[in-house]
Amino acid sequence: MSQYIALSYWDVVLAAVFLAINGGLSLWLDLRLEKQLLIASVRMVVQLLLIGIILKWVFAATSPTITAAMAAIMAVFAAREIWARQERRLTGVWGYGVGGGAMVFAGVLVTVLALTTQVQPDPWWSPRYALPLFGMILGNTMTGISLGLDTLNATVHRERVAIEAQLCLGATKWQSMAPFARRALRSGFMPIINAMAATGVVSLPGMMTGQILSGVDPEEAVKYQLLVMFLIGGATGLGVLLAVGGGVWRLSDERHRLRLDRLQQTR
Repeated sequence: MSQYIALSYWDVVLAAVFLAINGGLSLWLDLRLEKQLLIASVRMVVQLLLIGIILKWVFAATSPTITAAMAAIMAVFAAREIWARQERRLTGVWGYGVGGGAMVFAGVLVTVLALTTQVQPDPWWSPRYALPLFGMILGNTMTGISLGLDTLNATVHRERVAIEAQLCLGATKWQSMAPFARRALRSGFMPIINAMAATGVVSLPGMMTGQILSGVDPEEAVKYQLLVMFLIGGATGLGVLLAVGGGVWRLSDERHRLRLDRLQQTR
């Protein structure tokens, strides 16, 4: 029978000593990162403690409405992070809508497919399975989309003269921005490609490590990790493609003109 080793809060505090050492090094080397480390650490602790309490209640309730509401809250915060990570952003609701919409579509599609055809809990929307899986997919898709959109917006703004020259010569908006869209797609795909290439050789992923530490057979942990990585890769690819395509569409109009007025000024 699988057993796990319970941790005390003192064990967690002891692990945090290494982070405190990093803060001390930052002070000594005048890196000025100690405040950011402290704020990020406190924020992480508070958020995880709160989510632990909330998830315990959500798991006990086993309600599709509550599960959907939690997923929606996660998606809203992830969309905000996509918006915040871009140096140049689309104006208005599109700043949230393009990246957030692509992320939600890809994340929900892949998560529902996995729950109904592969994991198959009973019921299929069981929060104990749906929310962690959706969270992992959402987090990685968020990173890919934010990188893709940031690269697209910055590159199109920088290369506006070349794009407008192509448009003047008769190229369509898609043709003139294709090289920069490909660059944005490569940027968005790179994190998940690197993660898959390093998995198992350089690092043991967090989910697999957690399962092994909790007593799950390593072969079973490997199968779950492969499933999750494939789902994350698929969702990230779909999300980045939709977001970059939406970005190109928004940065132009039906008359094939470049619309940089739809970008906010740099911070």
